[in-house]
Amino acid sequence: MKTRKGMAAEKKRSGKYNCAQAVICTYCDKAGIDENMALNLGNSFAAGLGNREGTCGALIGAGIVLGLINKNSAKSVKEMRLIMEKFAERNGATRCKELKGLNENKIIRECPDCVADSAEFLEEYIDKME
Repeated sequence: MKTRKGMAAEKKRSGKYNCAQAVICTYCDKAGIDENMALNLGNSFAAGLGNREGTCGALIGAGIVLGLINKNSAKSVKEMRLIMEKFAERNGATRCKELKGLNENKIIRECPDCVADSAEFLEEYIDKME
């Protein structure tokens, strides 16, 4: 049985999805949207927040899914903060530029792995809601 974490990473590896889209599309059923809507929600988050190498798109995708599922800003912000803390603890950064090693010329974490991590941490909160 495939995990959503694995499915999200496969979407990213396919080259058809940016990091945010890979996460959002993996959870579109849980979020109550179709894949076309999921693609549109995440289409401006390639290469870290608007292609400016900011916050990792996989984390942004997780935040979008949280917001769609929770429908509660305070709860979503709290859970997103915790997801970001776990992500940073595992990877040493939350910014695309740092994860890709653009400053140090050394990749910290490949994009499919960032997508998998975001999906894993997101899944923990989704499981608590069900």
